[in-house]
Amino acid sequence: MPVTVLLVDDEPLVRAGLRAVLDAQPDIEVVGEAADGAAVIPLVRQLRPDVVAMDVRMPLLDGIEATKAVLKSVDEPPKILVVTTFENDEYVYRALRAGADGFMLKRARPSEIVHAVRLIAEGETLLFPAAVRSLAAEYGSRGARARLERAALTEREEAVLRLMARGLTNAEIAAEMFVGAETVKSHVSAVLSKLGARDRTQAVIAAYESGFVVPT
Repeated sequence: MPVTVLLVDDEPLVRAGLRAVLDAQPDIEVVGEAADGAAVIPLVRQLRPDVVAMDVRMPLLDGIEATKAVLKSVDEPPKILVVTTFENDEYVYRALRAGADGFMLKRARPSEIVHAVRLIAEGETLLFPAAVRSLAAEYGSRGARARLERAALTEREEAVLRLMARGLTNAEIAAEMFVGAETVKSHVSAVLSKLGARDRTQAVIAAYESGFVVPT
């Protein structure tokens, strides 16, 4: 089955470009489009896409509020990939914190766009650029540190979280730690559960906000 994608952007040319790139792939299918975040929930319920590629800045309902609405209102919500012009935009960080699974730049090469959609659909984390990592660290708090302390991660789980924060996939973490992929998957699940994180992205944000991982 192909990865199904809903495109949400107020610029028709951006939607057309993304559709052309994604529909050219045999394993990806664009199933719908919307010009604003306000249209996302009914389309998600109707089309049941695997991934929503959503602009972070839109006139009626931006990507941050649309992300919150989808996660709150839709059972088994899709993965949300924020599409943005500027990687150091605070809107991007706020969207990730609201529950988006990752982001990509509008100026990304076609191969990078395809890779981002596939990676998000598989539940992997997209590597955060330095600007977003710094924002996460800047928004750190004692609450974030206490949350990590309460999680009481094991030494192995801490190691896995650090590698997740570097953007490594399960396969890459397995190679780095010289363990099997299933072992890594088990550790990742434990990390998410202990942190109360919806997905890898939320776990990585927690790692930076708590100071457990420091931007380099």
